[in-house]
Amino acid sequence: MRFFQTWMIAPLGVLLSLFCLARASTPPEWLVRAAHTRPTPAQLAYHQREFIAFIHFGVNTFTGREWGSGKEDPMVFQPVSLDTDQWCRYIKAAGMTKVVITVKHHDGFCLWQTRYNDTFSVRATSWRDGKGDVLTELSRSCRKFDLKLGVYLSPADLYQIENEKGLYGNQSPYRDSVIPTDPASFKTDPTRRRRVPEGLPTFRLSLDDYNRYFMNQLYELLTEYGPIHEVWFDGAHPKRKGNQQYVRQEWYQMIRVLVPDAVIFGGPDVRWCGNERGYTRQSEWNVIPLPEPAESYRWPDMRAEDLGSRAKIEGAKYLHYFPAETNTSIRGGWFWRNDHEQPVRSPEDVFDIYERAVGGNSVFLLNIPPNAKGLFSQRDADCLVAVGQRIRSTYGGDLARDARFSAANLQDNDLATYWQPAGETGQFTIHLPESRRINRVVLQEAIGVVGQRVENHAVDVKVDGQWHEVAAATTIGYKRILRFATVLTDQVRIRVTGSRLQPTVAECRLHYDDAPPLSVAIARDRDGRVSLTLKSAFEEFSWKPHGQSQQRTDLASDTKIHFTLDGGEPTAASPLYHGPFALPDGGVVKVRSIRDGKMSSVYTRRFGLAQAGYALRAVSSEQGEQESAAKAIDGDSKTFWHTSREPGHPVHPHHLVIDLGRDVRVAGVMILPRQDRRGPDGMIEKGRIEISADGRRWRQAGEFEFGNLLNDPTGRTFLFARAIAGRYVKLVSLRGVQDGPYAGAAEIEVLVEPML
Repeated sequence: MRFFQTWMIAPLGVLLSLFCLARASTPPEWLVRAAHTRPTPAQLAYHQREFIAFIHFGVNTFTGREWGSGKEDPMVFQPVSLDTDQWCRYIKAAGMTKVVITVKHHDGFCLWQTRYNDTFSVRATSWRDGKGDVLTELSRSCRKFDLKLGVYLSPADLYQIENEKGLYGNQSPYRDSVIPTDPASFKTDPTRRRRVPEGLPTFRLSLDDYNRYFMNQLYELLTEYGPIHEVWFDGAHPKRKGNQQYVRQEWYQMIRVLVPDAVIFGGPDVRWCGNERGYTRQSEWNVIPLPEPAESYRWPDMRAEDLGSRAKIEGAKYLHYFPAETNTSIRGGWFWRNDHEQPVRSPEDVFDIYERAVGGNSVFLLNIPPNAKGLFSQRDADCLVAVGQRIRSTYGGDLARDARFSAANLQDNDLATYWQPAGETGQFTIHLPESRRINRVVLQEAIGVVGQRVENHAVDVKVDGQWHEVAAATTIGYKRILRFATVLTDQVRIRVTGSRLQPTVAECRLHYDDAPPLSVAIARDRDGRVSLTLKSAFEEFSWKPHGQSQQRTDLASDTKIHFTLDGGEPTAASPLYHGPFALPDGGVVKVRSIRDGKMSSVYTRRFGLAQAGYALRAVSSEQGEQESAAKAIDGDSKTFWHTSREPGHPVHPHHLVIDLGRDVRVAGVMILPRQDRRGPDGMIEKGRIEISADGRRWRQAGEFEFGNLLNDPTGRTFLFARAIAGRYVKLVSLRGVQDGPYAGAAEIEVLVEPML
């Protein structure tokens, strides 16, 4: 081990509350150990944060890419209206408690005034004369709005890889080094210490250039921006070089000394939930079996559905307390791309993930990417406000606050006190003073005192003198939210039907979610007729769909659909939907459902000229009848055009020509990539649009470049600087995703303006 520091720290195993277990003679001994494994104080505080914000912001915000190249001109970073107070105001409104910001993503661009990189950081920009510091401003805003702060420092660094003088993988020798290092002697004499305020520790290690660079930047972040409560590490590696190794144990031990109250995500404290979709497990266990001691940091595959069941624990050699963080984005992608076509989740979708994540024993980390001005865009902000309002209206009170419980310690807001039966099963009853409408039960275990134990439990309600089971689930852990159809009752019974040793329940609350009216699906056929339909579950989000939308049971006949075609927000005074209506020339359709004066979110679709009037006039190549160019204008998103894959097939540029059947003013095009998610083949990343009145003489309307198609294959819109009169539209594909040689599209629609 190459770590020698001037501060003494406790052994890492103690800090992690790790049980290194000798093989037991009988399975119950393993369960005893698992049932007594508890969180550290920092981990318990982390559980209690529940709902936290993620911020992805950097050069990618200005280039429209998900992963930068490290070769960007830093001058593109120009957030002229940066307002971190605005971020925190909406984050607070959503009910979040902490902000984790990406201070350096995989491209290597740094958002703070780092002393160790003045060529690819805010110091290298003209923004605020090179003196701007996003982290300083966010730190101040967090204090102002009473939010905790965390930092995401990517170990990957494409700038340090691609730069000829870059430090990543430069095969430099490990040398005696001091952290923090004097920047002036970073390479020549890394044992020279940078001057820091009195009382801050010094770390003496043996390091290569990149680990020295990384740890110096980490030291800056943890000592100069106020209390840090989470340090977030990613495992992604867009590119490697020179067999670069990370000295993770040294990173973690320095974090323990500098910010002992912080948890380390992607390290020994908090694990990834296994997906970026908002998918949650039915059983989320905090105690995870490991094949080796935690010091090895070789974690199991986090994507498995079962990480900590009884069967897993019984076969384990080591156990570790390792809670999950459910992370996803409010947008189609981690970075802001644009506001005219990048999808944004509905409040119903975010609230559903909140209930499944926070109510499924994990912490919900929701990414909200600021736009190129440095602000949360309005759609994102509106979603956050609506989610916060619904969380407060549902969970702000307790319908059992004046009830009589058959057991003690269940309403004192203290996770250190609890009900515990004599055996591994048990039950208690809640007697309400009168019948009340409920559809949510919240349960919490005393994980900080006893550990996570409950394996199965159920909720019963008494109706007409008879008990009826309305919900059942497996684990509880820090928190379980049980959701069920609304019932009117004055008695509720909680049954624990399976547990590791004696179970505990520390808190029990009853709630009612007065859900907004149903969401509305908007569809249009090839002839241009628009249909609006109430949905029993909100529409699946297009970016990394989780497939767990909650089915609604309130399909009330009194729910009405109102719509607008002029771009305005629908209200009860807007036209009422009675049946399909014609929209042959396209336009923007906005809809919402209304029931008993309550309104749903607004749902929006933009349509082009109806495809029934299109005719295919030319195509550079196509892959037979099944993937012919005609599939791009057939009104069926399940089919698609794909250029030839035959040996010797043509490569870029590819083209396709559509005859619109009449003269129009073309304002843009919408292109839907293939929707089968089998790969990038045929996805057009860069292209050009040309317009013609006669099909012979062409006028360029402009070039487009679509980012993040592989992860977010939603429809993309290219709007012209000004509309161009014509009848023929030529799509020219200049580059495919991942530099693929093919082109294609599931659907193409042409946007038009009224003729003057």
